[in-house]
Amino acid sequence: MAPKTFQNPDFDCVEEMAEAERRCRFWLPKKRRFCANLPIPNSSFCGNHTARSDSQWIPCPIDPSHSVLQDNLESHVKRCPLLKQAQSLSLYPYFQKGINAGGDDEERVPPNLCRTALPSNYPSTISDHASSEMKRNAVYSLTLPRFCALIDKIKTLHESISKEIRDSFRVPEACNKWIRREVDRLCVCRKMPFQEKHVIQQASILGNLEDFGILRNPSNTDDSEVPAVVEFGAGRGYLTQLLADCYGIKRVFLVERKSYKLKADRSLRQKESLVLERLRIDIEDLNLNAVESLQGLPFLATGKHLCGPATDLTLRCCLGQHMAHSDASNSGIQGLAIATCCHHLCQWKHYINKRYLRNLGIGMEEFHALTWFTSWAVDADHGSNLPEISDPRILLPSEENEECEGEVTQVEDAIKGMKAGERAALGFMCKQIIDVGRLMWLRELELDSHLVKYVPSNISPENHLLIATK
Repeated sequence: MAPKTFQNPDFDCVEEMAEAERRCRFWLPKKRRFCANLPIPNSSFCGNHTARSDSQWIPCPIDPSHSVLQDNLESHVKRCPLLKQAQSLSLYPYFQKGINAGGDDEERVPPNLCRTALPSNYPSTISDHASSEMKRNAVYSLTLPRFCALIDKIKTLHESISKEIRDSFRVPEACNKWIRREVDRLCVCRKMPFQEKHVIQQASILGNLEDFGILRNPSNTDDSEVPAVVEFGAGRGYLTQLLADCYGIKRVFLVERKSYKLKADRSLRQKESLVLERLRIDIEDLNLNAVESLQGLPFLATGKHLCGPATDLTLRCCLGQHMAHSDASNSGIQGLAIATCCHHLCQWKHYINKRYLRNLGIGMEEFHALTWFTSWAVDADHGSNLPEISDPRILLPSEENEECEGEVTQVEDAIKGMKAGERAALGFMCKQIIDVGRLMWLRELELDSHLVKYVPSNISPENHLLIATK
């Protein structure tokens, strides 16, 4: 479909109108003007606004996040920005492809161990990299009794693990200057947006670190006792900005695979006593033990809203078998605080504690069903108490019988009949089961580990914080 165009607006003079006629004819409603780019040959529009034909554009084979004209594919793959980044990354000693990816080879178990609740003919059409559509189709292909058995199992498991999670909303005194917006003027100078809900979340993460003795109040801490900080999934680096402003961190490593505008790096580099190193790399490929400037330093690992499998990759990166740090208290990881997020993106291959889930009777197929259910956690009003989950069978007009047992619509109709609050309650249960598995993995390493709700759900429904220390 061709881009929308509008009649010329009023111009102050003929020259301005003539100049506008030579520009792209795509109207920008928010800016109340036409696009300022020059049109491409034989078109009234620039390259960004020329109508695209679906048959001509294909995903880039190197980076599917953008598309390329099929006719230009051969030349594009030679100069794709991601290709250049990958080539430069391969020169760094800390780049090791897939070192933190995990996989089923981590632990070999009998194939029938994970099928205690569902029958042997449960659809195993999902690979270890399952899309949301694949997960949904596998759930819809269940019969209603099997779907209800899965819901009952989730409710039973959640009841047994719910005691592992407690509320721990902490705003430390050290962060008061941010909470009171005393840095608002500085934010304008730094072009850093002040968003209260994010500052509260960041402050509570640091408050929990202080509460568990991993961070110390800066007024009571000697500079030599301040550890380095490695922030995973750092994004723009605002969590580290808060650490530097409020706790006097001197050495910072920001791990992020994407490039961002409005980063905190500029203001961090203006601190004379702070050393900043940004590692643009996927956590999956980072051998933290090979980062030369980090070797021998005690460090704290942090991450706010590490989406889906990024939490598992980070745990494996910091504490996996390839991390050969000394047990001495003056080197290696001293503690970690990871706020989990986006559980619907989790993948079986990457999950850190498959053994724990298998012992609960949850295999790959059930795990992907759990992850699909977690997307429902955003369905309801997070400021209210969530209801009990009713039996999905009562939502159908008639009892299921042998003739309709294989119909996909039975489960699909049952899901559509569930109230938003019930779906949300089930989603939160699945999130907690996934995160408790991660907690148990940390405890197996004999770390003092906790899973807390670090902010109320009306501030953010993604409010789980994994915290651990030696």
